[in-house]
Amino acid sequence: MKLYRLKRSQTLPISVELAWSFFSDPRNLSEITPPSLGLRVTSDLPDRMHEGMIISYRLHPLFGVRLSWVTEITHLEEPTAFVDEQRFGPYRFWHHLHTFTSVDEGVEVRDLVSYGLPFGPVGRVCHGPLVRSNLDRIFDFRGKFLEDRFGR
Repeated sequence: MKLYRLKRSQTLPISVELAWSFFSDPRNLSEITPPSLGLRVTSDLPDRMHEGMIISYRLHPLFGVRLSWVTEITHLEEPTAFVDEQRFGPYRFWHHLHTFTSVDEGVEVRDLVSYGLPFGPVGRVCHGPLVRSNLDRIFDFRGKFLEDRFGR
């Protein structure tokens, strides 16, 4: 399996605590995801994120095909980092590290996504034109949404 990485970083003029409050609430995920994906959280959610928390979603990422996605919060260091890992879904492997670092301008929000695709050589061929371009579009949308909501 080939492992791919997506790295993103964005500075927002807010505190680490406000960033944590926003990003650690899975109810906000549908806000920072392009509406065209139709993302909907389908699991009951507790008031606070915790290690071992399971979150299930429904979405249609490619060609309108609906699918289920289940992630688990596997690591949490409030208010500076958490990891979500796919337990069931479209990827063969998914590990998403979210970090929040205080900087002079506010908070630096960093994402490091490590992922692998199913279907061997077919998955590798589809990576650039379908998967990576879709992930880039999702994170571009998210960056714009966060700037509009919190400022630059």
